[in-house]
Amino acid sequence: MSKQKAFRKRDDFGNFDSNFDFLKKIKQFTKQIEILEIGSGKGRLLSKLVEEGYNVSGIELRQEYIDRSFELYGKLPVEQMSGDNMKFSDSKFDCVISFDVFEHIPDSDKHLSEVNRVLKNGGFYLLQTPNKWTNTIFETIRWKSFTSWRQDHCSLHNYWQIQKRFNKHNFEVEFYDVPIVTDFFKFKIKSFLGNFGLTLIKIINPDKLPRPLKTNFYIMAKKTN
Repeated sequence: MSKQKAFRKRDDFGNFDSNFDFLKKIKQFTKQIEILEIGSGKGRLLSKLVEEGYNVSGIELRQEYIDRSFELYGKLPVEQMSGDNMKFSDSKFDCVISFDVFEHIPDSDKHLSEVNRVLKNGGFYLLQTPNKWTNTIFETIRWKSFTSWRQDHCSLHNYWQIQKRFNKHNFEVEFYDVPIVTDFFKFKIKSFLGNFGLTLIKIINPDKLPRPLKTNFYIMAKKTN
């Protein structure tokens, strides 16, 4: 089995520790609000939030991921649904969250319009998405191709493009610095770049880069109207 296929078989293919740390930084992220997770995947974060008593539900496009989440964590409050065509009423949620999802959505304008629609006035969207500048380099090396990965990572943005895109849909953007060099991150780097990759992140620590060069953006986008 190739490293690419082996990595994709993991049930926790996102940087769970960093993502959960980000949520804990947000004082408005409480157990009293109604939360929607877009792209629940195989359910690790959703199950953790349910276990801790958050009022959360999820949506996931792939039925096989939903089925796997039930195998791993029992019956979770998740429905099969697209993040750019949600079957929820207007102004239903206080908070929407997504991790490693935004970059995969072909029509990011439609997606943000939908998120805005389902959020209450004053609601907020918490997300993590890779930086276009750094991710383009990593994915090219990972896939050994300049083009193979582009259909999957079809909505990458740089620091300034993110702000412009969200502002267009009436969101005020705030970036957060969240350490991402976890055991998962090191595993991912070693899987595709070997020991050279581990040496590289010691020399150029992603956590110490200026914000526009961060490998991952952690964002709180507040709905302004």
